[in-house]
Amino acid sequence: MSRDGQGRSHWFDDEAGPVVRPYAMTRGRTSHAVQHRLDLIAVVVTEPHVDDPEEDHALAPEHVRIVELCRDTPQSVAELGAELDLPVGVVRVLVGDLVDEELVHVTRPVPPAELVDESILRDVINGLRAL
Repeated sequence: MSRDGQGRSHWFDDEAGPVVRPYAMTRGRTSHAVQHRLDLIAVVVTEPHVDDPEEDHALAPEHVRIVELCRDTPQSVAELGAELDLPVGVVRVLVGDLVDEELVHVTRPVPPAELVDESILRDVINGLRAL
């Protein structure tokens, strides 16, 4: 703890800025009901009906920042963690809160095992051309 010129104490280092522990951001929660859908490559997209998230006073600044980041360009959970400089576990809980509030939705990329093999597509195209 440091003190400023007027004798007030600070709970932060001048170089580091204010420190908020991750468990404070998540109110002690380490997981969320939608956690199983939030792997690192899950993509978070702001819902079209969301106007200005700053007007919702129930949202923490981190929630607002996630909504703003995903408004123009959908972001993966990993990208959000890097952009916010937060652990992925914290980002998952925060995104889960936003899903509950219907401010964002999460999509998952198609797993490679479910993608159609390129050789099959070429065979189909060649078969159509042969007709």
